[in-house]
Parts: sequence; structure tokens; C-alpha cells
Amino acid sequence: MATMLDGTIANERKNVARSVAEIDETKVQAFASGFHGELIHPSDNGYEQARQIHNAMIDKRPGLIARCADVADVIQSVNFARDNQLTLAIRGGGHSGPGLSLCDDGLVLDLSLMKGIRVDPSAQSARVEGGCTWNDVDHATHAFGLAAPSGVISSTGVGGLTLGGGLGHMARTHGLTIDNLLAVDVVLADGRFVTASAEENQDLFWAVRGGGGNFGVVTSFLFQLHPISTVYGGPMLWPMEQAADVLRFYRDYIVTAPEEVNGWFAFLTVPPGAPFPEHLHSKKMCGIVWCYTGPLDKAAEVFAPIRKFGPPALDFVGPIPYPALQGMFDPIYPKGLQWYWRADWVKEISEEAIAEHVKYGSQLPTMHSTMHLYPISGAPHHVGQNDTAFSYRDANWGMVIVGVDPDPANNEKITSWAKSYSEALHPYSAGGAYVNMMMDEGQERVKAAYRDNYKRLVEIKTKYDPNNLFHMNQNIRPSA
Repeated sequence: MATMLDGTIANERKNVARSVAEIDETKVQAFASGFHGELIHPSDNGYEQARQIHNAMIDKRPGLIARCADVADVIQSVNFARDNQLTLAIRGGGHSGPGLSLCDDGLVLDLSLMKGIRVDPSAQSARVEGGCTWNDVDHATHAFGLAAPSGVISSTGVGGLTLGGGLGHMARTHGLTIDNLLAVDVVLADGRFVTASAEENQDLFWAVRGGGGNFGVVTSFLFQLHPISTVYGGPMLWPMEQAADVLRFYRDYIVTAPEEVNGWFAFLTVPPGAPFPEHLHSKKMCGIVWCYTGPLDKAAEVFAPIRKFGPPALDFVGPIPYPALQGMFDPIYPKGLQWYWRADWVKEISEEAIAEHVKYGSQLPTMHSTMHLYPISGAPHHVGQNDTAFSYRDANWGMVIVGVDPDPANNEKITSWAKSYSEALHPYSAGGAYVNMMMDEGQERVKAAYRDNYKRLVEIKTKYDPNNLFHMNQNIRPSA
């Protein structure tokens, strides 16, 4: 299975590295003897399944997969990779679009067994281990009537989404996921275990809030939670013929809407099955997925101008438990599809941009392919541009264009559509991109994602990981 990725910095990312197969067997056995989790070798029966990640377009063969049971296993794995000059990839939920949670020949440090969660209802916080998905978090916090701002697919890993920033259903109300992060526990490149927060290792805490996995293995996250249980949310869909008008309405409404109102715009193909009505099956449409976090008795009043704009062809918006909204699209996007991403930040949506959106949105190449505009006006704008590594506090949307299909035979079709769509819209963007929605697009693209925060990130990278052990990511290179 060949990958369709750009690969523009794949060769640059490969430091002088050895294969696990080249290491003396006694060293491998010594590593295994003190390891409490599960070590999976290429010859093991479970290897083929263990090396699969969410994006089936990725085909990499690690030399060894270390499923860590605890922090001690993480420390041992980091030391083993460093001491033996192995390429090291960190896997949390396995949702990395370009497959940076896997590597060829080296060691994959897999956190998926580390799923501990402790909710403190009095402090309205949760300590979450690095192998958790957002479904795990929602399950634990909902029992207390609490929630953490996260993404829009609950199978996504906590670690990857958080470290890149965290766009999701509640961003306008409670900020990005990193804006609700209180502390992290990290295993550094030299094997030390440290905590980073506003009180200790402040530079590291600044860097992990948007800087990705460049600085170490985050073994746990401490999140501020919010009293969110039932929200007023769900999708509204309109015919593609109305897309330009819907996008104009959405553009003008969402930027100044009350911060309790969240809603992301999408082009989509209606899945041919329940709960969608049969007459809409397989139709290309546009939609907005809403999430209102205010008082439910005020929801009808808040949504009156939205429904007044133009009756949607489908209106599934109503009271819904937050975990149900968060997991609503999981069945449509299971593990094992082919994915190709392109992304940009957006400040304004001009008439020219709307025309290009409608052109390419009308040409969705497969049922799963889509385009989303995630709003980050509201609460994310209350945080300073340089207060975290996340740079685009002045944007109003994160745009992602995704070609998706189950059939590898359609890879060229979904990839070329996503690239063409992205190239048409890029002139109307703010530049840069959300690092969680980038492919392997080159070092200049990484720098553009961080703008004037990049220099400080390099300094912190050089302090904590001078030899770039953690380079399987949207890499911030240390100074020579």
C-alpha cells in the first residue's frame, strides 16, 4: 500500500538513525526484562493490527512497538530509543493525519494502555493520562455534569489534539483545549520526569500549549472542567443551491454571536442511512453543526434568528448530552479510511472566497470528503497572541479540507481535490495552518504555523531536546 503523502520533509526529518534490527539482542532483552507493558515485534501475531493508525493511507513498519503500562515504561522507552539512536514516534490516539505517530524501523512509544482518569468534582478538574481518547474523558466527566473543551470526533486522542491547540464544539465559549490546560507531566528526552504549569517549568508549559509533541512525552494532562452536561446542538443542513447564502449568513452571524453559541460550517454528503431521511440520502449539502452551552430555556430565543434566516432542509438541533454531540460523527469516520488533509487559518470570508468554496464544495469527490470552518472568535481571542505557543489568536476560523474514502483506489482523486481546493482558497487565508490538520508539508509551513512564536519555541526546544529525539511531529528544530 503506497502512501500519497507529500513527503517534502520526510528525508530531512530522518536523523542518522539505526533500525531496531541492528541493535544487539542482549540490549533488546534487557529493555524487555524491565518493561511492564507489551512489546510487539514484527514477528508477533498482533503486529499488523498494532501498527495500524486512523489514516489507512499510512503504511509504516516500526521495528518495535512499546505499549507502555505506566510512566516507568515511558521513561525506559525514551532512554532505550535515545541510547540506541532509534527513530522514536509517540502514539496517543493514532489520529495524526500524516502518520507522525508511526515510524519505519524505529520504536513506537504507544500510550494506549495508559487510560487513567481522575475527576475532582470540587475543583472541577480532571487528571487524564496520555493514552485516553476524548470518549474516555467524556465518559468520566459527564457523570459529574462536567466537560472539557475538546474536538468534534470523540475517538481522537487527548494528547495530539491538546498539544496542537484543540479546536472543537465549545471553543467560542470556553476557549481552545490548551486554554483549559492547568498542568502536564512530561518525560523529557534525557529521561527526566517533570511537571509543567504556570508555577513550575513555565517555559515548557508555554511551549506545549500549541507546540505539539516536540518537547517530550506528556504522560498526563490536568484540565479545567466546566459545568456542561446537556447542550442545545446538532446539525442543520441546507441544499447546495443555497450554499452561498448560508455561508454569507454564517460568516456575518458567528463572529459576533453570543459566546455561548458555537457552530462550525461544513460541506458534506448525507450518509445513506438512518437517522437521515431517505430523500436526502447521498445528496451534497452544506450545513452548520451547532452547540449552544447557555440555559436551555433560552435556546429557542437564541436560535430564532438562525431559523428565521431560512428553514433548513434538515434540523436536528435540540437538547442533547454533550458526549452524544461529541461522538455524533464517530460512526461516519471509523478507523481505516484513507485521509488527505489541507488547512489554513481564516480571518475574513470574502465574496471571492465564497465563490471558490461553493465551486469545490459542490465537487465533493467521495461521500466522506468534506470541508469544515471551525470558529475561534469569542473566548480564544481573550488570550494574548504570545501567551501560548498557539499563534493565530487573531483568526476567526480554522479551515480544513479533507479528502476521505475507504478505497485506496480513490487516493489520487481525494488528494487532488483537496490540493486544488486548498490552492484556490489559500490566497484568501491568514496563512499558516493548524498543526493538527497539516500533512508533511515542509519546514517553512511549520514556521508559518507559529509566526513570531517560532523563535521562542526553538529556544525551548534546544533547552529540552537539543538532539531532536522528538522529531516525528510538525518539527521545531533545535538550534545547531
